[in-house]
Amino acid sequence: MTATHNLTAYAIYLPIVLTLTVIVSELLFRNAKVFMMDIFHQKSDIALATNSLFKIGFYLLNVGFALLIIEFNQLITGESLVVGLSKKIGGFSIYLGLMLLFNLLLFMKGRKKSHEKEPINNLNDEKSNI
Repeated sequence: MTATHNLTAYAIYLPIVLTLTVIVSELLFRNAKVFMMDIFHQKSDIALATNSLFKIGFYLLNVGFALLIIEFNQLITGESLVVGLSKKIGGFSIYLGLMLLFNLLLFMKGRKKSHEKEPINNLNDEKSNI
């Protein structure tokens, strides 16, 4: 039986991708509160609840994807360990960056939609004052 470095790869890979996920999530959703407050017109209860739900979804998607792609081929040499880890962690980092941009796009679309509805509400308010 040939000894492999697969167990070492898993022991290195998991903490790195989980740490990356936590760091990106904390930064994204700490700053997303501003968007949520704007989208929900300063209604903090619904803005913070929605932000928390987005954060849970972000964690589930990213941790799930990290676990889905965890399988390594036979890592027999130290070089194959480094190359395998680089490919997995690099690929996951790219995926995480795309998820970050996708979430920002969602926040921007939500903000735009909420501001499009404002003039209609203001017109209705003005009509009722007449």
